[in-house]
Amino acid sequence: MDMIIDFPGGARVDAHFGPYTVVTDQPPAGGGKGMAPTPFAIFISSLGTCAGIYVLGFLRQRNLPTENVRIIQRVYASPSTGLIDNVEMEIQVPPEIPEKYHKALILSAELCKVKQQMEAPPQFNITTRTL
Repeated sequence: MDMIIDFPGGARVDAHFGPYTVVTDQPPAGGGKGMAPTPFAIFISSLGTCAGIYVLGFLRQRNLPTENVRIIQRVYASPSTGLIDNVEMEIQVPPEIPEKYHKALILSAELCKVKQQMEAPPQFNITTRTL
């Protein structure tokens, strides 16, 4: 998938792919206006939303309720590097979802492609080209 990354002004950096645009910004302390999430925040949110897609699919396949189901994601970073060293996800379910499904919900969330990609990071090849 090709993406076009551009710089529409200030500290904004946007990604365009297909019919979509992902808008990012920096907080005022970082030179931005804080009008959109940072790229890192979007990256982190992709973990929880990806897990959520698999949890949602599991619930729907079994005609289980999806109302009042949520995932609480906690991210812990190293103070020295700022890089993530632990991600916790807690799938909160209402009492209508039987206990027998709890382990399967965890297994479903672990199918997340973003998580799997983080566990097997790609190689990066960054170049420049004059237009």
